[in-house]
Amino acid sequence: MDLDVFVAAHQAQWARLETLSRQRRLTGEEVDELVALYQRVTGHLARVQATAPDPALVGRLTTLVARARTAVTGSRAAGWRDAARYFTVSFPAALYRSRRWWIPIAVVSLLGAALIAWWVATHPEVRDSLATPAELRQMTRPGGEYETYYTDRPASSFAAQVWTNNAWIAAMCLVFGVFLGIPVLMILFSNVLNLGVGLGLMASAGRLDLFLGLLLPHGLLELTAVFVAAGLGLRLGWTVIDPGPRSRSVALAEQGRAIIGMAIGLAVVLFVSGLLEAFVTPSGLPTWARISIGAIAEALFLVYALVLGRRVAAAGEVGDLEAADQGDLQPVAG
Repeated sequence: MDLDVFVAAHQAQWARLETLSRQRRLTGEEVDELVALYQRVTGHLARVQATAPDPALVGRLTTLVARARTAVTGSRAAGWRDAARYFTVSFPAALYRSRRWWIPIAVVSLLGAALIAWWVATHPEVRDSLATPAELRQMTRPGGEYETYYTDRPASSFAAQVWTNNAWIAAMCLVFGVFLGIPVLMILFSNVLNLGVGLGLMASAGRLDLFLGLLLPHGLLELTAVFVAAGLGLRLGWTVIDPGPRSRSVALAEQGRAIIGMAIGLAVVLFVSGLLEAFVTPSGLPTWARISIGAIAEALFLVYALVLGRRVAAAGEVGDLEAADQGDLQPVAG
């Protein structure tokens, strides 16, 4: 096929299709013309690819066909309906369906933190290996680093900093799961170690009650969000190893879409925990009141994830995109 002759013969049709594809409003006749030209140019593209695959021409026609397809089929813009559906259906369904990952991780992590705290609190040689006696006193004394951490910066900027840091940790857990989950375990261990050491040091100084009063108002929700992110990251890593009856690419695509969605929801959860850490934890409220606020926030999240999530999951929701927004998939054996 002579490409110059082919281009000259069909150039006018391509230009007309491009013009129609860019128009916002079309008459009935123009819509019919758009559909006809779209089908015709799709045939042109297939012919070029089969007989004379010139890269420049193939790229041009591919872009033209893609734009025309959008004009023909229309594109659905996300709106308030999508946001409402996400927070009332998709996110709680994904939380519930992944509960077998993040609940055991939460239990094991908290037990690990308690074991580290006991080890640090009851073994002076361990504390001496962490810092000098003067540094330990500086951290655990009244008005020390653990206590002033929540009050030495303006609440609004502190909330933003906390939210950014925690969201970054959660994002790393989600994304790094694709590396067989190994980086996720490292991130999780680092957080558990820091928590256990803090508990152990304050317990050894006889100030564990103060530390828990500062930790629990925001830490319950914050840690739960991190455990959820770690669970999803490990689930993604396991999908790489064992995709089940689906092909690995299909399984990873499904898990990847779920993780992107979960990242949005967890960012909101961590935003709430950041507000609690900035405005409730250092507030002048009695300790019981601050802890109660944190416990209520945690209880609401668990009801949202396990009660509402169970209900929408029972209705067949999996936390993925709506069927209309998913790509076509080849059936696989069950």
